[in-house]
Amino acid sequence: MIDFKSSETAKNLMRAFAGESQARNRYTLAAGKAKKQGLPVIESVFLFTAEQERAHAQVFYDYLKDLKGQNIHIDGAYPVDQYESSLDLLKAARHNEYEEFQDVYQSFGNIAKEEGFAPIAGAFFQIANIEKVHGDRFQLFADYLEKNQLFVSEVETGWMCLNCGFVFRGTKAPAACPVCSHEQGYFIRLELAPYIQ
Repeated sequence: MIDFKSSETAKNLMRAFAGESQARNRYTLAAGKAKKQGLPVIESVFLFTAEQERAHAQVFYDYLKDLKGQNIHIDGAYPVDQYESSLDLLKAARHNEYEEFQDVYQSFGNIAKEEGFAPIAGAFFQIANIEKVHGDRFQLFADYLEKNQLFVSEVETGWMCLNCGFVFRGTKAPAACPVCSHEQGYFIRLELAPYIQ
């Protein structure tokens, strides 16, 4: 086994920590833009994913605890997703998540495995799979937004107000919630709402 301190795996953990930390902040900033555009449902998607990115960052950072007090010098390329529209932000996020899934974390996992750090390799591979879920989530909402179907369905469906939990059935989310008066942007398809069976 290679000495952890001088391993490529230690550098990759720091690269991953930096990447996940930046993704969290990019998604938090994107959430603010979505909110300003009257799309609280997209804001929620970004914030939900941002919190998961924070958890990934912590996993990677925790593996570095034996190097506390030291500096790890890394290089890497990180995206500048300075878009104004929520659709463009969703598409950029999707691209970045798929890149982590297909390329970055697979490579990092293989290197960790080769260097003899099996638990770290496992973390890279598992988090890679989660990044695919993130990419799929962003793709789904980008598709709804692009097709003007974020609040409209071809078939009757359930719509939940993310503010108060009111559920409505129909082909279109209400213009405003009849319970809490929050605008249509707070509605999400019931099957996509968090914590629904």
